[in-house]
Amino acid sequence: MESDFGLVHLWSQGDLVTRAVAVLLLGMSFASWMVIIVKALDLRRYAAQARHIESFWHASDFADGLNKLGTDPSNPYRALALEGREAAAHRNAQPQLHDSIDPSDWLTRALRNGIDEATARLQSGLAVLASVGSTAPFVGLFGTVWGIYHALLSIGTAGQATIDKVAGPIGEALVMTALGLAVAIPAVLGYNALVRGNKAVIAKLNRFAHDLHAYFVTGARISPGAGRNVVPLKKDA
Repeated sequence: MESDFGLVHLWSQGDLVTRAVAVLLLGMSFASWMVIIVKALDLRRYAAQARHIESFWHASDFADGLNKLGTDPSNPYRALALEGREAAAHRNAQPQLHDSIDPSDWLTRALRNGIDEATARLQSGLAVLASVGSTAPFVGLFGTVWGIYHALLSIGTAGQATIDKVAGPIGEALVMTALGLAVAIPAVLGYNALVRGNKAVIAKLNRFAHDLHAYFVTGARISPGAGRNVVPLKKDA
């Protein structure tokens, strides 16, 4: 015999508020999973793009290095290299008021702006996960409290307060709390995982920016772990 209690029964017997809470939790779950999937794919793509950095430094010239980084406009490493090149070219062009700034400081500011823009793109969507992770349990709890309130009203009206009459509706209402937790836990775990992934990308961007700064100032990349050794890369003619 089909049970009189469950999610289907909760939906069919619930009022407008109960259904609105269920739909809200469903929407929050969908939004959080979309962010997790999209951002995880982005991190995977950035990891693949980072593997071309060494190929960039072993290129014959800067233009060839850009080609080795790829043509994807969303590639943060390529965007950072272009930002540095434009800053160096602008600094060497017709003198302007800001040219009183030290060339090294000017290049540092330009590269920092590029890193800040990449960081903003990396962090986009994380606010959704943070919001869902912090509010979903309370949304589910609200649905539970509302369900218990209506269940008690129905039981009081019917005049049947035995345990078998109380346990079903109360237990059914508690499902909303479980749904809230089921929505919040993946959002929190996804948020933490994406933050760790973003930190790894930002660390690579900072190292790449340091090498670009050395290249545009001295004409060579400071070789990591090799003291004062440099890896030359010809500038564009």
